[in-house]
Amino acid sequence: MKREAFSSKIGLILAAAGSAVGLGNIWKFPYIAGENGGGAFLLIYLACVIVFGVPLIMMELYIGKRSRKSPYGAFRALSGSGRWQWLSWLCVLTAVLIMGFYFVVTGWCFSYLSEALIGGFRGMSTDTLAEHFTAVTANTPRMLVFSILPVLVTSAVAWFAINKGIERMSKLLMPMLLLIMLIMVIRVLMLEGSMSGLRFFLHADFSKITPDVFIQAMGQCFFSLSIGMGTLVTYGSYMPQEQSLSQASVQVVILDTLVAFLAGVIIFPAVFSFGFNPAEGPQLVFVVLPAIFEQMSFSWLSGVLFFLLLGIAAITSTISLMEVVVAFIGEATATTRHPLNRRTSVCIVTGIAVVLVVLCLLQQTAFSVFEQLTANYLMPLGALCMSVLVGWTLSRPDEAAYLNEKGFQPWMVKAFSFVLRWVVPAMILLVFLHGLNLF
Repeated sequence: MKREAFSSKIGLILAAAGSAVGLGNIWKFPYIAGENGGGAFLLIYLACVIVFGVPLIMMELYIGKRSRKSPYGAFRALSGSGRWQWLSWLCVLTAVLIMGFYFVVTGWCFSYLSEALIGGFRGMSTDTLAEHFTAVTANTPRMLVFSILPVLVTSAVAWFAINKGIERMSKLLMPMLLLIMLIMVIRVLMLEGSMSGLRFFLHADFSKITPDVFIQAMGQCFFSLSIGMGTLVTYGSYMPQEQSLSQASVQVVILDTLVAFLAGVIIFPAVFSFGFNPAEGPQLVFVVLPAIFEQMSFSWLSGVLFFLLLGIAAITSTISLMEVVVAFIGEATATTRHPLNRRTSVCIVTGIAVVLVVLCLLQQTAFSVFEQLTANYLMPLGALCMSVLVGWTLSRPDEAAYLNEKGFQPWMVKAFSFVLRWVVPAMILLVFLHGLNLF
């Protein structure tokens, strides 16, 4: 059976960028930057994106496009043996565990959007909002409703497959996300004192650059680009054959980095304009920003736009997470006596997602374990193993020739292979050891 593919080059770019763009860009990037010196962190982060981000994005798209398979069959096809089959299970395990807690965080976004729509934050101080956030997230029945909602939306997109589902939704959501961000950038830059926040974010104080800032920037690069869990391998398998790997990789990285940059331009001017601390940590989005919006003119619109932005960014990521597991199930059962079609696979994954959401809501420990396990261990391990596999596979003349596409010269193939073999594994190892508190 012919494998479905994106109908256009822009469809792949927007879908892959949507996979990478998520809460890591809009929620995590600003507070990590705020805790690590603003402009100093941004400078190191951009360097990491260029040196590591582009090769890693290209690596995953290459695996998918070359094999025309999801992670289940891609690593076997690339290596020529079943010795790397375990890596496909690592990818799907990572995607499944991330779905568990990510749908809950997406539920927070939709819950806050519903409150912003009815003006629910009116008159609240930061202290009151901090207590409110604790109360909202501890309200299991409410959070169950708002966490199951994105599961159903994501399942509906997966139900309609690539062209009518993922591609069509990506073409709608990604431009909408960028439009909302541009509106909010214009809005916050009109605030009195906003230039102080912009200077904090754009001016690099080199005295703030420490080994820990470098490690944090590298880890954020991997997290923000969603590397190491097979989402881009899966999307790469739907990639049009005539589309350039190198150009697509650069375009995806540019879009993802643009969203993270615009998030900083939105948040730091607003924070400085109203005298808050930019190093507020994870509560920056759900506690400090609602307080800021309440002090702004057109506060209702500002709050609604921002939490709508968060919700859209989260959904673009959950779509890719679910697609990894759906494609995996379809390929894993394709040669059995009872192969499962896409819609049956979607129903199975939806059931798994609901069970994990309930588990994370009932057991905070499960939420924390899933988050820490995937971000600190499974994603770096997946990226490390994929980089080793692809780096050494490219030593074969047939594989090197495959990358000799228009604009990608033989010396670039050698450089790409060297980075994947040696540089990327060394850097990922540093992130891995940092996650273990050993470095």
